[in-house]
Amino acid sequence: MEGPLLSRKEQELLDALAPRGEAEGVEIVTVELVGAKKAPTIRVYIDTPEGVSFEELASAQSWINDIMDELDPFPGAYTLEVSSPGIDRPLRTPEHFAAFAGETVVLRLAGPYEGRNKWTGLLKGYEDGNVLLEVDGICHEIPLSDIKRANVKGVIDFNA
Repeated sequence: MEGPLLSRKEQELLDALAPRGEAEGVEIVTVELVGAKKAPTIRVYIDTPEGVSFEELASAQSWINDIMDELDPFPGAYTLEVSSPGIDRPLRTPEHFAAFAGETVVLRLAGPYEGRNKWTGLLKGYEDGNVLLEVDGICHEIPLSDIKRANVKGVIDFNA
């Protein structure tokens, strides 16, 4: 099941990349289109159960670039970036929300839910189409379909 967090073009690119990613043992976490419409940047975030090494990024860059050349998604020039999800990992699917339960997350909604478009709280999981988010001791059930963007809130411990 896909999440609602992608534009139609982003979803098309993700759908084109996912089968090859699966064959390579790589999860296509998400695809983002950013920048000017005349020369956009396509960002592809990948992950593996062991994390993402430089060699993994280089290998993925190669086959992702080949697929993009076949698709020719934009007339004219575009930039392709392949990256690990980083500490502020995007969350897109029900599986992502279930796997990262216990983390602090930031949700940006397409429209207000209980008067707010942006929510930060403890991710409790995913159930029946809803992301379970605890904020100030209260568990909210926010429909996945209302979420425009979701990320783990990255924390850097400088004392470690």
